[in-house]
Amino acid sequence: MDQLQNEIRVSFLDPEINAILDGLPANGEDGEYGVLFNQSGELHLVLSEDLVFPRFPIHHDVHNPEPSASYNRALRGFVTDLVALLPASFRGLSYYFDPAEILKPCFYRLYKVEESIYLFHLRVNLAQHPFEGEILEAGSNDITAAYRSRKIWVESELVPLDAVMWELGRVRAFRIHQMISNTWIGETRRGHYIQGIWMDDGLSRFFTRLFLPEGAKIYPWFPLFCKYKTVCASSPTPDPQARRRMLPLLHRAISFLGPEMEKIQRALKDGEFSDKMPEFLEMRGRTPSAWREVFSGFSSRPYLNGRDQKEYALAIPDTQAP
Repeated sequence: MDQLQNEIRVSFLDPEINAILDGLPANGEDGEYGVLFNQSGELHLVLSEDLVFPRFPIHHDVHNPEPSASYNRALRGFVTDLVALLPASFRGLSYYFDPAEILKPCFYRLYKVEESIYLFHLRVNLAQHPFEGEILEAGSNDITAAYRSRKIWVESELVPLDAVMWELGRVRAFRIHQMISNTWIGETRRGHYIQGIWMDDGLSRFFTRLFLPEGAKIYPWFPLFCKYKTVCASSPTPDPQARRRMLPLLHRAISFLGPEMEKIQRALKDGEFSDKMPEFLEMRGRTPSAWREVFSGFSSRPYLNGRDQKEYALAIPDTQAP
């Protein structure tokens, strides 16, 4: 992403992958899957059957907008298998290649609410997470391992836009609606190292807690979070129903938070987020209770997996895990 312009650039659209997406049946439903977060808060879906992740080249010149032929071949086969398991979630999406993160293919769709434009942005992580999946063919310094797994790691986000930039009939960039001036707070020294301090996490907690029902426990999912210097929404599943459920909330949240953003930033620069902050309590009191109904029935349950590591299962209304 271009940090100066606050844009997401679309450098290369693969016609064969987009033909696969365009060819999805109009009424196909997703297979069943569970929604989990690991102890670091990373979202992943647990599919009903194994998915094979082929080998992909690791290195790519970020100045080259197009992927290699071997990358394209591998990704086309992978996308064919993936959309067979999740046809509804990928129906209506388009693919583009990000030369800065080649192991995270990008899929998108645009939405309009009143006069505002929103980008649904789905990234699929092709890299194997440690201890997850069965190695089929070893990797190297230049190519990833081929492996089999029921887990697929995703970033499923809704992002507000100011504009969509076109060139010769193709999308070339999404200009993000920036609401936050700067999330940098300062630096702290720990041992021999200097670490930066940002308020992104505090902003995400502030945004989310404003709209949660009393007593709701959904950690580590942040439905509203800070990214790209704006307020984004996380769709815990990539299906169209989940996206449309989050869109009205994000639209209302942006209108509500916009005039208050400088005040929120000042409060968080002076200390960590707390639901006892005067600024939070005042805004919470003005938040219509009807806006919180979107999260009715959502809950997370912590547990220890087979390696004694904490994970969180997210229960979603009208969704059953496999």
